[in-house]
Order: sequence, then C-alpha cells, then structure tokens
Amino acid sequence: MSFPTSTVAWSQYPMQPPAYTSVPARTTLPRPAPPPPATPAPATPQKVEWSPAVRAYVSRAFDAENAIAGISQAEMTEKLRAIISSFAERDALDAVDWPNHPLPQEILRAERAAAKSLHPQVYQHSALMTSPNELANPPFDTPQSKKRKSQDKDELQARPAEASIPPWRRTNLEDRITYSNAHNDKRHKKNALFGDTASKLDQADLEKRKQRFQLPKSGNKSTPPWSSPRHDSDSDMSTAPVIGTNQSLEKSYFRLTAPPKAETVRPLHVLEKSLAMLTKKWKAEKNYNYICNQFKSLRQDLTVQHIKNAFTVKVYEIHARVALEKGDLGEYNQCQTQLKALYSQKLGGNPAEFTAYRILYFVYTCNKTDMNDLLAELTPADKTHPWIKHALNVRSALALGNYHKFFRLYLDAQNMGGYLMDMFIERERLHALANISRAYTNVAQRFLTDELGFENDDACREFLDSHGAQHIIDEKVDEQGARQFRVKVREGAAVFESLRAAAFSKVDIKGQI
Repeated sequence: MSFPTSTVAWSQYPMQPPAYTSVPARTTLPRPAPPPPATPAPATPQKVEWSPAVRAYVSRAFDAENAIAGISQAEMTEKLRAIISSFAERDALDAVDWPNHPLPQEILRAERAAAKSLHPQVYQHSALMTSPNELANPPFDTPQSKKRKSQDKDELQARPAEASIPPWRRTNLEDRITYSNAHNDKRHKKNALFGDTASKLDQADLEKRKQRFQLPKSGNKSTPPWSSPRHDSDSDMSTAPVIGTNQSLEKSYFRLTAPPKAETVRPLHVLEKSLAMLTKKWKAEKNYNYICNQFKSLRQDLTVQHIKNAFTVKVYEIHARVALEKGDLGEYNQCQTQLKALYSQKLGGNPAEFTAYRILYFVYTCNKTDMNDLLAELTPADKTHPWIKHALNVRSALALGNYHKFFRLYLDAQNMGGYLMDMFIERERLHALANISRAYTNVAQRFLTDELGFENDDACREFLDSHGAQHIIDEKVDEQGARQFRVKVREGAAVFESLRAAAFSKVDIKGQI
C-alpha cells in the first residue's frame, strides 16, 4: 500500500485511542506505620521504712499473749492498719509513744464495752470516735473522716457540726424515701438534736464520760485507759494488778463481772498453801468437780494479781494433768494455751512434757496445719528428748500406716501421754482391723490381742462384740481340750471399713485450742 505523495492534512485522519490505560509510575515504596508508643512501666512504689518503735508495736499486736477473746485477727489487723495510717497521713508517727500506746484489740474491746453502756443517742455520737484515747485528742482523724478524704479538710474544720454528721445523712438518700409529714418532722428534729449534741461536747463532758467508764484522765499515762471484761476463766478485769488480802485456802470460782476487790483475792503465800492442800485432796478423794472449781479460782487469783512465775507454771501443769486424767479437754486446752505463753518467758516447768502432749493432741484432732507449725519450732535438741521423741514416733507410725509399731508405742506411753492416746486408740484399732481384714482370711483372737494392744483376750473379745463382730468369731476345741477362738476377719471387712470411715469423719472436741 502506497500513500499519496501529495501533501495531505493529517487532521483528516483521526487518531485511534491507545489499547491500554496509562498509570502513573510509583516512585516510593509505602512505609510501615510507626508502632504505638510504649506505655511507661508503672513506677515501683518506694518501700516505707517503719521505725523500730512502730515495728515493735505491730509485733506486740500480733503476739498470741495479747489476743483477746471475741476479737478476730482480721478485725485486729484492720484496726491496726487504720491506726498506723491515721498517724502516717499526718506525719505524726514519731510523735506517738508507741510502747505505751494501746493495742488495736484493746481499743476494740474498749469501744465495744462503751457501746453497750452508752445511751442510744450518745452511742451514735461515740461511733464517730475510734477509741477512748481520741476523746482526749479531738484533732485526731476519726474513721468517718478517713472515709471523707475527697473533701477538703479546711472545709471540714470550718464546719465542725456538719463534719460530725455521718456521710449518709448529708446525701439526698432521705429525699428518695417516702415518709409521712409527721414522720419527716420527727426525723428532722432528731437530726437537729444529734448535731447539737455533737457540737456541745466540751472537755468537761469528755472527762465525765471517762469517769463513767472508769477511764483515767488524759494526763495520766501510767495506766492504759482500757478496762473491760474478757469472757474467759483467766481474764483480768483491770490492767492494774490487785494485791490480795484474803486468807482462805478454799474459795469457789465465780466469773468476774466487775473489777476484783482485794478482800476477795488471795495473795501468793496463801495460794501456795492452797495448792498443797488441793494436791493432797485430789490424791485422797479424786473429786474432780471440786478440784477443778478450786483450781479455776486459784488461776483467777494469779491472773488478777499479774503473778507469772514458776509457781504459776506449776499450777497450770498440775491442773492440766488432772484434766487429762479425767478426759476434760476443755480445761486441758485452757491450761495448755497458757503454758505455751509461760514457757516462752523461760519461767521453768516441764516444757518437753507438754510439747509431747501437744503433738499427741494434734494427732488426735488430725490437725496437720498446727502439727507442721509445731514441728517447725522443734530444735534438734528437742527431737532427741525421750518424751518428745516418743510422741514424734507415734505420729510417724500413724503417718506410715505402721499399726504394729503404733500399738507398741501405746503400751509404752510416757507420763500422761497414755490418757491422750486413749482418746483415739479405738479409732486406730478400727483402722488397723480394716487393714488386717484386707490381708488375712481369718486369724487367731490372740493375734488380734497382741497386734491391737489389748491387755488380755477378754478385752479384745469385748471390743469385737461392741462393734457388731460377734458373728465372725468361731470357737474350737483342740486335741488337749483347750478352747481356741478364731476371727474370720475377711467376712467382717465391710463392717470394719464402715466403722473406720465413721471414726475418722468427725472429731468432736470441747474447748479445742
């Protein structure tokens, strides 16, 4: 094909569109999005260094000797935290006389005693104060003021009457409740009276209130202002010791409901004569009700006079042995608890003997937690002592299921340990019988007598009969005409297993530590 040579305008030939779509060239690669900024690690709070006085105060608060019946450790811990936090917020920790400052459990005890005696309207106002000590120190923060930290302290000080009103009364809670007009009027009058009472309390009223509860004045620091009854047999009604003048050797025990009087308390030299008399009477008459009553009275006289010496240890040890002999675990536990505290003061006595009793007691109650704590406290010298070693062997034999060794140890019990082991010997015999029934088809009755630690065959037969095993005992006569008894233990396996499970299902103890 040839094109004409003549000049032709190119406009006569329209241009065809290209067969592709043009795309602009990419000159740079996409960059990845920058990572989000790392959040800074939270600053580690600086460790607060408490002074030795504060540490000693906390240690005394958790000391078992200072525990008060009816006040749990959780309540005491919360009160302790509130006390220390209150002074720390005001930067006044160093200004407190911590050795003489009341313990948190003592403050709680005083608050409860005061709450029971106050008039209802005054009791509402007393709830604004944490302790009687704060009656003499109004500037201290109260628990309600700690709950109102979001409010300005200067504003609260400018409005003392309003600050003393509970937070829930200052909210609109009352507006949400529908009352009759007369009832609303009564409530408003009561609230107004409450505010007036709070605002009119002056130092003279506070002193009168302290006298009412037999509290010393704020200037007297010799005696801590905490005196309320503790509900146990060894409690004292007052922190100040009483010097007894009573000369009677015998005195019945009565629970104290008021501070003891000197004419009703026997001094130490009279108590020593009384103990000698009671020891002789116990050996001669064995009248436990009388002896227990007299010993409780004797212990009470020691407590109210704050007498803690070797004689005090002797009294508690003798009473504990007598209680064990009669199986009175309630009195034994009270004595054992006091003895643990007395032994920690190195006042003499027989700590090894009663440590062995505690081990056997924890075996009886199956208390593994307290048993582990006690084992951790034992020194290598303690573990070599014959009495403690015997108790540890009893524990080890039962832990390993070695009933043969256990019953040999039962027959060789030390001191009063046999009385404690008597409390769980039946349970362990049933346990051993359940194991024997799985290993033997039938055995001689004499075999069970020896293996289960019975004194004779009659005692073994009585034990089997009392537990419904009469039908598995066969009587035979040998060639010499002697009677022999065999026990078909395999047939009684189900019975022994059910008895064993029932024996370990519950341990009912009065007055457990």
